Amino acid sequence: MTTKHDQIITYIETLPVGEKISVRSIAKNLNVSEGTAYRAIKDAQNDGLVSTIQRVGTIRIERKMKETFETLTYGEVVKIIDGDILGGEEGLDKDLSKFIIGAMTEEAMMRYITPGSLMIVGNRENAQKLALECGAAVLITGGFKTNENIILLANKLKMPVLSTTYDSFTVATLINRAITDQLIKKEIMLVDDIYTKADKTLYLTANQVVLDYRKLNDESHHTRFPVVNKKGRLIGMVTAKDIIGKQDHVSIERVMTKNPTFAKTHMSVASVGHLMIWDGLEVMPIVEDDLTLIGIVSRQDVMKAMQSSQRQPQMGDTLSDQVNENIEVLTTSSEERSSKIPYYKFKVTPQMTDNVGTLSFGLLSEVISTVTKNTLVVYQKKNAMVEQMNLYYLKLVQLGSEIEIRPSVFEIGRRTAKLDIEVYTDTVLVAKATVVCQLMQRS
Repeated sequence: MTTKHDQIITYIETLPVGEKISVRSIAKNLNVSEGTAYRAIKDAQNDGLVSTIQRVGTIRIERKMKETFETLTYGEVVKIIDGDILGGEEGLDKDLSKFIIGAMTEEAMMRYITPGSLMIVGNRENAQKLALECGAAVLITGGFKTNENIILLANKLKMPVLSTTYDSFTVATLINRAITDQLIKKEIMLVDDIYTKADKTLYLTANQVVLDYRKLNDESHHTRFPVVNKKGRLIGMVTAKDIIGKQDHVSIERVMTKNPTFAKTHMSVASVGHLMIWDGLEVMPIVEDDLTLIGIVSRQDVMKAMQSSQRQPQMGDTLSDQVNENIEVLTTSSEERSSKIPYYKFKVTPQMTDNVGTLSFGLLSEVISTVTKNTLVVYQKKNAMVEQMNLYYLKLVQLGSEIEIRPSVFEIGRRTAKLDIEVYTDTVLVAKATVVCQLMQRS
């Protein structure tokens, strides 16, 4: 018999991505108690079905095919902080769940120390002992050491005691950066997450003939197949145009396209999408280092994955995310402007400058790239990847300046678009760029 909890989970799975949900709405729609709804939503969040975003609420998301977060081990922390191991070396491979800065009384610490945490503290031996007894590792800052009893306890409990010359603030900053970097890496979708495995992949062998292609085409309705040798290694691709006018007995090896483009599982979905659009490929074989065929990925799979990833809430901020947050769309457009393309505003902050206090050339490139992609979403309802940019910096832009970016589309086709971008400060033209993009149809 299906429980109410299972019914709620099933209901959440049927909701479209981006749909807002609440305990009250779930309880009302499914006629369950708010307590039952609350517990089910929490489980759905743990399963990656929903996510709670600040100032937005709880929304339905697509379940990711991999974990969004990978914990650090104490051994990795040692490398990050350039630290020394004083004791408990056998526990270095344990995962770090959180860290605590021990700038409080020992009694106050008790509520924060949990097994698997890391206590960052100075030369307070009682606090070090308390952390170890509560199942936490210890990081001693300021280059201090500890006494023999603490080291013996660490060895007995197999919980590391580490030392670093850095202060507590620097150590916390370094660990936070490492965690953020891992979050960003885990958000990047790889081919490994989406490709169709070999046991579900249709392919031909070099010793087969055109008739075999036609039979496989009739059965599957697919028109593109990888070709492998007797060892299972990729040697070509065969498509419908390759066999036009060919006799049934002609060898596949004679008609196939040799040295085809391929991808590997560690490549990002975005880079593979770039290759497929550029070369006009509908299917790309996935291989191991020795070219053994392990599967395929279709252009449809790539586009769906990229559009899905753009709808997911961000866990870690990249430079591109930070730039995007600071770009403001000008809603009070000039009445004379006939184009539907918006203008954008951007303020130069200290973090965006170079060593002489002017807007960094690289950051200006990132701003223009972001504006270009936003423009094509508004103008053509299409996602895009920047293929080429010619940027001319005409005047230096000073710290604190407010710049206005004015894009215009002067050529657009089925797969590519060209934009002209002008950058102004106080109505003075300070930079100009021509950008070429590859387009991806939005679903």
